[in-house]
Order: sequence, then structure tokens, then C-alpha cells
Amino acid sequence: MQILAVDIGTGTQDVLLFDTEKEPENAFKMVMPSPTILLARAIRAATEAGEALLLTGVTMGGGPCAWAAEDHLKAGYRLFATPEAARTFDDDLDQVAAMGVEVVSEDEAANLRGVHRLTMLDFDYRALVRAFGAFGVDLDRAEVLAVAVFDHGAAPPGISDRLFRFEYLAERIQTGAGLNAFAFSANEIPPSLTRFQAVAASAPAGRPLMVMDTAPAAVLGAIEDPRVRAHEELVVVNIGNFHTLAFRFRGGTVAGLFEHHTGLISPARLEELLRQLATGTISNDELFAEHGHGALVLDPTPAPLDFVAVTGPRRGLLTGSALRPYWAVPYGDMMMTGCWGLVRACSQVLPWTAEAIERALGAR
Repeated sequence: MQILAVDIGTGTQDVLLFDTEKEPENAFKMVMPSPTILLARAIRAATEAGEALLLTGVTMGGGPCAWAAEDHLKAGYRLFATPEAARTFDDDLDQVAAMGVEVVSEDEAANLRGVHRLTMLDFDYRALVRAFGAFGVDLDRAEVLAVAVFDHGAAPPGISDRLFRFEYLAERIQTGAGLNAFAFSANEIPPSLTRFQAVAASAPAGRPLMVMDTAPAAVLGAIEDPRVRAHEELVVVNIGNFHTLAFRFRGGTVAGLFEHHTGLISPARLEELLRQLATGTISNDELFAEHGHGALVLDPTPAPLDFVAVTGPRRGLLTGSALRPYWAVPYGDMMMTGCWGLVRACSQVLPWTAEAIERALGAR
């Protein structure tokens, strides 16, 4: 069995073609610029050329592409977007219009003239097919597609995006399904997860698709590292470009978690939060007040912070820390951590894959 696992972040998209008939270390893989980085480059090229822009496609990750769009408008050039594409910048289209974006219907977009057209999407399957095809690898042979993206969720009007996001995290972890609760088959994606829905709409038809949140996927992948898996009491933290998410585990069960914006926490503050997570004293109100998403304590029994596993592109935030963090490297490659989490999640979300995955990776 082959599984194409794609972990789409802010800086990179990390791609793993897992094959149950090969050693994990021999899986084909690549690390390439993220879709939002690629789109930002294209928008900036249009700005330099003085062109009006039309954005079509689906909702995708913002960040760099949103900043490039703002700069395009500030430079005095027009920017049109269809509703689904426009929601990349904000779920509230009135807010998008307030930015200066001209939101147009699909029919209006089709009739626009004199604009440079760009398509928005996170999961560009055809581009991956071309990249692998250059080396004689046929992605159409993969039986399963698994994609990770970060989805804030479309909060109802008047509800904080941060609050909505953390309430979702808390609700999912309290299902008792562990980190697998953050993964969904294509036909089970909640309506509020619009970026997940967009990935499903972009995927080729006819093959099973699983979509998962990036940070839980990375933490689940970190546990594939045998040194991480050996601990009954531990904290695993994914330090992403935009968001930091940490889980405390006790006996394989989630005992607590927190999520914060990476850019708002210093190394000292991150150490403090990890210690509070271990002792069960972390404060949701305090973390939210400093513009984080929130914290949840499920088991307040304090434990020594003897082992902290770290992954993510900004893991260097804990370099030299007194916590003596362990850099998780599942199957020898930190950049594939999220992809390995996707593969492991498939065994639970798509149960018919479990036997082959467990035969290749071992049972968990």
C-alpha cells in the first residue's frame, strides 16, 4: 500500500510517499516551498508589473500571500477575488472588502478582462504528480491521500477566532480519541473547517482522503521516534512558524495542552508554559489574555518535566534551554514529522489501512 502524505505549513510543504513494502527510511520524500509562499511570489511579480489581479480557486492558508495582497493594494493596483478565494484573507467577506479587495462572483470573474489570473489552493496534486513524475514515480498509484493544514475554523460573527479555535481543540481532545481526533475522512469534515473542506474539494476524485490539523499531526509523528515513545510521562511541543502547540501525555493519554502564537512567546516564556503544563498549573485565562489561543488541563496531577520532545521549523526557540529538549527525528528526518503523523492517523481514521501500516511501522 502507498500513502501520499503532504504536510502543508507556512514555510514549506513536506511530502512523503509511504510504501508499506519498503523500510520507512527508504520512502520517497521532498520539502518544497509552501503554497502560500508560491502565491505570494506570484502576487508580488504582478505588483512589480503593475497588473490588476484576479484570485480564483478555493480557501487556502494565508500569511505570506495575504501580506503580498495587502502590499499589492497599497501600491494602488486593483485586486479582485471570488468568494471562496477571498475567504483566505478573512471568513467575513465584508472585512475582505474593507481591505480593498473587490469580491466578485464566479460569473463576473469569468468575464473580467485585463487582469492577471492566479488560482488559490493548498493541495496542488497535479504539481506533485509532475514533480515525482520527473523521477519516474507515478503518484496515481498511491491508494490513499493524507493532507495536513492548519484550520482556524470559520468562527460565527462576533466570536473570537482564537476562542473558536481553542474550543474546537478542547472539544476534539475530550472525545477520548487522542490526537487522532484531529483527523477526518473527506466525508466527515465539520462544516466549520473551511480550509479542510477546500483541500477535499481540490483533491482528485476516486481515492480515500484524510485531512488533519498540522500541529497534532506533527506531535503524533514525533511519537514515532522510539526515544519519545519510550516515555510514559512527557511533553511534546510543535513550534511552528505561526503557532506553538504542546501536549502533555500520561500513560499515552493526553493530560493537558496549550496553543500560543509563536511570534508572541520568548524562549523564557515558552519554558515557563511548558513547566506549568507539566505541573497542571497552566492558566487558560492568562494565556488567552496574552493573545494565545488557550490552555486545557485534563489531569491536574503534577509531574516532573523530565522529558520534552520538540519538533517544528522554529524548534530552535528552545536551543540551549534548561529543559534539555530532545529533537524528535522519526525515521531520521525531522522535516517529515507531520507526514509520519498523517500516516499513523490513517490507521485509525481509515481502519482498513491499519494492518498494512502496523506491519510496516509496528503497532501503537
